[in-house]
Amino acid sequence: MNRSNLKAAAFAAAAAALPCLWQAGATPALAQEPAAKPAAQAAKVERGRYIVSTSGCHDCHTPWIVGPKGPEPDMTRALSGHPESMTLPPPPKADGPWVMTAAATNTAWAGPWGISFTANLTPDPETGLGKWTERNFRETIRSGRHMGRGRPVLPPMPVQVYRNWTDADFEAVYAYLQSIPAIRNRVPEPLPPAAPVAASR
Repeated sequence: MNRSNLKAAAFAAAAAALPCLWQAGATPALAQEPAAKPAAQAAKVERGRYIVSTSGCHDCHTPWIVGPKGPEPDMTRALSGHPESMTLPPPPKADGPWVMTAAATNTAWAGPWGISFTANLTPDPETGLGKWTERNFRETIRSGRHMGRGRPVLPPMPVQVYRNWTDADFEAVYAYLQSIPAIRNRVPEPLPPAAPVAASR
């Protein structure tokens, strides 16, 4: 048998052995990649869910209601921000050591900066983060400005804490926020303070 025939016979034998390898549980490396990607993404989303649920995100971005055991986040509106249908009266004037007030939903806050409303973090493309990229999300938190260049992110958002997340943390949180149900809820724009705030002495 010449060299060409030997090569052809070896190739045929290898091809014939492939079904046996599959049946024996030996998975070729190329076949592992499609399964590995969804598994890695699922792990990233789960890591993001853990960070969100332990970092107080629901405390402000999920509207609160009074349940059987007292105030609690309304998880049917999870992370949808301040309800667009909620009309608020002017906030009470700060008195003495009280420098800020919050709405009963915990989604609107008033203080020396004016009135801020917590954002819709769901992936709704028109009213939430549906059109944001992971970079937009990361730069907003790291810089304390929307998209890294817009208006300041207002209190009570603790950007000074969250900007310490690692890049992997940001990727995981963003992946989780993109995986939750989209809720259409257009949050109002923040309102400026009614009067200049006197400088502290």
